[in-house]
Amino acid sequence: MKAETPTEPVFFMKPDTALLQDNDPFYYPKFSKEVHHEVEVVLRIHKNGKNIQKQFAHKYFEQISVGIDFTARDLQAQCKAKSLPWEKAKGFDGSGVVGRMKDKTNYKDINNLSFRLDINGKTVQEGNTKDVIFSFDSIIEYVSGFVTLRTGDLIYTGTPVGVGPVQIGDHLEAYIENEKLLDFEVK
Repeated sequence: MKAETPTEPVFFMKPDTALLQDNDPFYYPKFSKEVHHEVEVVLRIHKNGKNIQKQFAHKYFEQISVGIDFTARDLQAQCKAKSLPWEKAKGFDGSGVVGRMKDKTNYKDINNLSFRLDINGKTVQEGNTKDVIFSFDSIIEYVSGFVTLRTGDLIYTGTPVGVGPVQIGDHLEAYIENEKLLDFEVK
């Protein structure tokens, strides 16, 4: 995304109204003209934790999926220009799409999973968890040092190259290891 590689994880929070699941459609917000997709692997926290050490972090999530972190880039740019928080650009209703959860034991190695996003039948983003900047365990350790993680919390873990805009009428499908876990339309 043409940004400097961070030396520590960057995190932000979305309210529960941002959550979009069950393949419900995403309604393009009237306040933005530039909403971008970011496909990410999502971890579902299954027990409360604070100051979780990296070597124990894997014990705090049992399920994973794929999700879309929608960002209103035009609003984000306005906020950045004024050194303001980005919540209105990242936390708006429906901006945190999540696919069907799968038990992480269904996968041979969660640290080597391919995932991708197709829009209108064309692959626009693809990545592998072996290439992430920060491991799942590192992210959990870092975030839990600031915020108590609660059962049901979702952690979106970062996006590969290919971030770009969506339009009304687009059909988005996201996969982990060629298994479709997310399928919805932009309206």
